[in-house]
Amino acid sequence: MHGWVELPGIDHAPWEGDTDRYVGEIEEFLTGVRERRRSNRVLATLVFIDLVDSTARAAELGDEGWRRAMARHDEIVRQHLRRFDGREVKHTGDGFLLMFDGPARAMRCATSILRSMPGEIGLDVRAGVHTGEVEVLGSDLRGLAVHVAARIRALARPCEILVSNTVKELVLGSGICFEDRGTHALRGVPDHWQLHAVLQNST
Repeated sequence: MHGWVELPGIDHAPWEGDTDRYVGEIEEFLTGVRERRRSNRVLATLVFIDLVDSTARAAELGDEGWRRAMARHDEIVRQHLRRFDGREVKHTGDGFLLMFDGPARAMRCATSILRSMPGEIGLDVRAGVHTGEVEVLGSDLRGLAVHVAARIRALARPCEILVSNTVKELVLGSGICFEDRGTHALRGVPDHWQLHAVLQNST
C-alpha cells in the first residue's frame, strides 16, 4: 500500500476541490477499502415543455414585448406546477424541465399549461413526456430518461403533448385518451419508440 497519492488540481485545503476523491483516498489508506458511492436513482415522470418558434415570436414582439411575454409564460408554468405538485428541475430559457411522481398528474399539468398559453399571452407551447429512472444530482437530473423526454418534446407539434408508450401504459384506466403518432427513432437514443399524442379533452 502506498502512502503518497498526488491528486490533480491547485487546491491544498482538504475542503476545496474534489473532496470526495480526497476523503476516498484517506478511507482506503486507513481501512484498505473504499466505499462505493451510492447512486440516488428514482423513478420519475419528466415533462419537457417549450415555446414553438420562439425566435420568430421574439422578433415579432420586440425586446420589451418578448420580455413581458416570457415573464408571464414562466409565471403560468410555475402556477400550474404548484397546483399539480410537480418540481421544477431546470429553466431552459424558452422552456422547462419538470418532474412528477406520476404520469397522470404530469399530463394534466402539461394540459393546463398548454390551454393557458394562447389565451394568456398568444404563444404556443408543446410538451414531451416520459417515465423512467433518473439519477438525482443535487437539483439536477441525469440519465437516459431525460434525453428521451427531450427528444419526444422535439417531435411534438404546436399545442401537443407527445408521450412515450411507457407513459401510455402506466395510465391505463385513468380515462386519459391518446392518438397514435407512430414509431420514431430518437436522435442519440437506442431503438425505436412508439409515441402517442394526448387528447387534451380527456385529461
